[in-house]
Amino acid sequence: MSDLLDSRLALLDQPAHRAVLARRLHGIEKESLRVDAEGHLAMTPHPAGLGAALTHSSITTDYSEALIELITATHAGHESLLGELRDIHRFVYSELDREMLWNQSMPCGLPPEKDIPIAWFGSSNIGMLKHVYRRGLAYRYGKAMQCIAGIHYNFSFAEDFWPLLADPGEPAGMSSKDRQSAKYVALIRNFNRYSWLLMYLFGASPALSVDFLQGRAHQLERLDDSTLYLPYATSLRMSDLGYQNKAQAGLKPCYNDLSTYVARLYEAVSTPWPEYEKIGTVRDGQWVQLNTNILQIENEYYSSIRPKRVARSGERPLRALAERGVQYVEVRCMDIDPFQPVGIDETTSRFLDAFLLYCTLEDSPLFAEGGHCSRSADNFLTVVKRGRQPGLTLNRDGNAIPLRAWAEELLDRIADCAGLLDRVHGETGYSASIAPQRAKVEAPELTPSARVLESLRTSGMTFQAFMLDLSRRHAEHFRSQPCAGEQLARFRRLAAESLAEQRELERMQTGDFGEFVAAYQAGLLGRQ
Repeated sequence: MSDLLDSRLALLDQPAHRAVLARRLHGIEKESLRVDAEGHLAMTPHPAGLGAALTHSSITTDYSEALIELITATHAGHESLLGELRDIHRFVYSELDREMLWNQSMPCGLPPEKDIPIAWFGSSNIGMLKHVYRRGLAYRYGKAMQCIAGIHYNFSFAEDFWPLLADPGEPAGMSSKDRQSAKYVALIRNFNRYSWLLMYLFGASPALSVDFLQGRAHQLERLDDSTLYLPYATSLRMSDLGYQNKAQAGLKPCYNDLSTYVARLYEAVSTPWPEYEKIGTVRDGQWVQLNTNILQIENEYYSSIRPKRVARSGERPLRALAERGVQYVEVRCMDIDPFQPVGIDETTSRFLDAFLLYCTLEDSPLFAEGGHCSRSADNFLTVVKRGRQPGLTLNRDGNAIPLRAWAEELLDRIADCAGLLDRVHGETGYSASIAPQRAKVEAPELTPSARVLESLRTSGMTFQAFMLDLSRRHAEHFRSQPCAGEQLARFRRLAAESLAEQRELERMQTGDFGEFVAAYQAGLLGRQ
């Protein structure tokens, strides 16, 4: 344990400071493809009974019309967090008729690219902006790639937590906003150093349907006629099978300070890219992408964690970050656990809290240009493709270290953070979340990725058939516990209100769409 981690744990273990640490918040965004009873991608519109994808706070769509996204509020407790996610699933199933949610990060067998439906958000300017952005993604990356799903874990500390971690070497007169942002960015640096551990412990996508590749070249092995895999992979979702793109390849925003990170992304959303210029923005009178820049908008930058600030309606996320600082982090690398009905359980969410607390309290040196940052990225990619390989070594500060030895060291330190969280909340669940992770390090066959491959081998089922069977079981689970009474009435009221809000947006629509896009890109919307 580092001296800094030791001293910070002792500091936060004081009774008054425990109360501050207790006011952490977490939220979950879970993506899932809607599929029909045979496991084929649903070609139906987003169900009207779920409300309007544009304006509903809990139920929306991501890339495809069939890629539903379920969003919880923020919670202080894990029981209530997972409870809300379960309740949203129960309501969704009440409106899906014969369809169900595909409970795996890698897609079901997909139709040809041209037939994958892009999400529709209505005819308002803001709805069209969301739709056209997704058209651009189709041109840039292909539609199949956008059908990958995951769990996003949003995490924040109370604002009065950060002064407790003030450093003697801070610039004189540093504002509370700048300190908070700097500390979140330090958390992100450590997350990038150590997130390979999350991929080993929780990666659950070592295989995929051959349809996903849509004929593209690959280096995967064949498990059966319709299933491809890598024998020691943990998360093909997070591998370079994902968003390979020359324009983004050179974009590695620095996480040494918020201003540099924001500046690099501003540059990317403002700099044309020749291949995208060839596509253009309007074809035959129809918008095909928002612009021809490296990124259409900052959300197009794919990363395993993001600094976030709640933006006002129409406001660019980068402007919100630049003007008001980091409010929370969004962990984006977590696979859906196909064995869990909602894709994640309380043991995992408690471990994530302890892991993120460790990333916050441990010393977080700045990244040297092209040095530690690229080594961290290489370690991450090594683990997602070969994480369970016997004797695998990673690169720690330029030296080879066995994955198992490094993982055990990290778990010892994370366990100290879990112990503090248990004392804060008067429970044992955080420390209990460490034991299953130690077991996975000692026995790789216990990891979700190994369990998926073993299930495919022992069942003799294809990836498509096995995941369909699991998804059916989860569907039956939720349909056997339908929403009722006031809970059902509340969900239906939220759905009706979101539909009314979208209709009002469209009724009040004014101005040319091109002018709206220009104003959005110039950062003129959402300003007060």
